[in-house]
Amino acid sequence: MIMEAERSGANSTPDYSDEIDLRELLAVLWQGKMTILSIVFLSGLISVLVALFLPNKYTSEALLAPRVDGGAGGMLGQMASQFGGLASLAGVNLGGLGDQGASVVAIELLKSREFFGTYLYDAVLVDLMAAEGWDRSMSKVVIDDSLFDADSATWVRDVSEEFQVKPSIQEAYEEFFEEFLSVAEDKNTGFVTVAVTHYSPVVARDWVKLIVNGVNEAVRARDVEEAEKSIAFLNQQRLRTNLVSMTEVFAELIEQQTKTVMLANASDEYVFQVIEPPVAPELKSEPKRALICILGTLLGAMLAVLFVLIRHFTG
Repeated sequence: MIMEAERSGANSTPDYSDEIDLRELLAVLWQGKMTILSIVFLSGLISVLVALFLPNKYTSEALLAPRVDGGAGGMLGQMASQFGGLASLAGVNLGGLGDQGASVVAIELLKSREFFGTYLYDAVLVDLMAAEGWDRSMSKVVIDDSLFDADSATWVRDVSEEFQVKPSIQEAYEEFFEEFLSVAEDKNTGFVTVAVTHYSPVVARDWVKLIVNGVNEAVRARDVEEAEKSIAFLNQQRLRTNLVSMTEVFAELIEQQTKTVMLANASDEYVFQVIEPPVAPELKSEPKRALICILGTLLGAMLAVLFVLIRHFTG
């Protein structure tokens, strides 16, 4: 019985033969140190070459503040409190959006495809879709000749059937808002930052100016059009009524709408006031070459260790 118990105890001893010993791992890595060093060196070299060949990009940005006295927001708010009910009966909307509401609408308008097609498409298309770098000595954008022939000002790119030789508004819009433009709003202050990143610092600055001027013009044009339609409608309604009180109300509404038109034409900064104008940056924002080299080397080290271990335990 004792012999059987000892035999069964011996048989129940755990088998650790399949477990990996830390010393064995270190020994394997030390044995393959030359392979690891070679892979790390190669990955580091590739990372450096990639970082060096990536073209510089520059970011220009503008800090904007919503106009507290601009647009139709504040004026229509005052009108709505005085004549909102009567204006609704007359068929004129005086609800207004308020200053913050007008800012939100302006931001969404800025991001719209219609705004891009109307105010940006023709001006940015070549530098958007055909640029491949920036010649600092010549101070000009380097254009890819396989995409756009600068001498004849024609598009020559080879594309699949679903695309046009000249980039469409939709294709250019998606490229612009995914790769080049950034719009951020500070919820605490209401300030809006519009930033553009491009190979050319000059182009980045000019595009920010174009966007800011465009959104101010787009909102102004919309408000002027609505005000002029309201004026025409109110004039018709005033001629149709014989009530003195209603005539006075219509006259007041017409006066306020006329002020809206005058205010819209009085300032270029209609919905956004430029607090910090864009400049052509002197320092690049991309690529972060040191980070690329470090991450590339670390990735190479991880792959090298993994390769040595797999080769040892599967070989």
